[in-house]
Amino acid sequence: MKTGDLMARRQRALAPFHYHMFERPLHIVRGEGVWLWDADGRKYLDCYNNVPSVGHAHPRIVAAMSTQAAQLNTHTRYLHEGIVTLAERLLARLPDGIDTSAFVCTGSEANDLALQMARLFTGAEGVVVYDGAYHGNTALTLAASPSEYPPAERPEWLAVLEAPNLYRGAVLRDDPAPGQALLARAVAALDALEARGQRIGCLLLDCAWDSNGPLLAPVDYVQGLCAEIRARGGLIVCDEVQAGYCRMGAQWWGFQRYGITPDIVTCGKPMGAGHPVAAVFMRRDIAERMAAHQVYFNTFGGNPVSAAVANAVIDVIEDEGLMDNSARTGAYFLAALQELQARHPVIGDIQGVGLFHGLDMVRDAGTKAPFGRADMARLGNLIAQEGVITGTSGRHGQTLKLRPPLVFAPHDADLAVQAIDRALASFSPQEGRRA
Repeated sequence: MKTGDLMARRQRALAPFHYHMFERPLHIVRGEGVWLWDADGRKYLDCYNNVPSVGHAHPRIVAAMSTQAAQLNTHTRYLHEGIVTLAERLLARLPDGIDTSAFVCTGSEANDLALQMARLFTGAEGVVVYDGAYHGNTALTLAASPSEYPPAERPEWLAVLEAPNLYRGAVLRDDPAPGQALLARAVAALDALEARGQRIGCLLLDCAWDSNGPLLAPVDYVQGLCAEIRARGGLIVCDEVQAGYCRMGAQWWGFQRYGITPDIVTCGKPMGAGHPVAAVFMRRDIAERMAAHQVYFNTFGGNPVSAAVANAVIDVIEDEGLMDNSARTGAYFLAALQELQARHPVIGDIQGVGLFHGLDMVRDAGTKAPFGRADMARLGNLIAQEGVITGTSGRHGQTLKLRPPLVFAPHDADLAVQAIDRALASFSPQEGRRA
């Protein structure tokens, strides 16, 4: 099947919101580790996908999935050891006090359930999120995702904070106390929410600020914000779909970087390395309040196959030392990217840690005028032609996002940097130029 013919069939059969990422659609037919192959046999280094967290088609994940599927797959209304073992292993990696779990299929479902629990427990509707954030595609999580609709359509119960981008935000790195300056701005937004008659139910926090970066925030700001939310009666919900599972390097969870203890933690994509499994972890009293109010059931959440896969993912992370690899290779990758920045002034800034980095692309280093979306699409296409798959994020779509599987090694980082270097050498931004 030719790629063009398949694309035509896809356009006829699928809804138009099923978009593809590149000008020349990639017809991917196989994956292994950090590599993907297209229908013509060309291979691509995957620097984008955090879904196959321990690498594409990891043999231990495949074996766990197929073995359990050949034995049994049903739901959680029967006893099965797999889901209990998985819950115990993950709860052991969470702070004291978070001692209860619920399993679902996607990060959207996890965040939806977390918001329901927070509202029920606090009796308050207000939700605090960040500008540009994305937390899921259910009705509730979409409403809590400012990236998905115009500001004029924001519900009254939503408070939207400015993302802590110390390169191009209102508070910059050279501010004498950036954390306190950011906190003052956040407090003003919380005051405005309460002035509208909305009490705060929770802060929904992605500690990677994925849709805006990634970003690295001042620790005192994050800690101060969480204290402020709690003082107003709200809960701290950490959305770890992006930042969790060793993505940020030295810790299992992204929130650990900031020394905070959430009330609820959600996770999704990396748990199943390509298989749909997600979870919500919370204090027992929060779960008990939910159980007293309503029955929650998710048909496929925590089924035996999903549990087997998720347990195997933890085994691989432990046995292959992938948390340490994320920290070591991530530091190597960052140093190589900083050398690349020195050669290419269009890289205005680099943020990130572990195996999650973002290159803020600028037309002018002095004004920080960002690349437009069309230029970023052109750059992504050029990098793909060099054999590397990347993504984009940022308020203006100006950030080149690098978020490879956790098995990414230093020699893979070298290949990625070389490909980006070649692409940038032949690239000049077109948007913003005068005719």
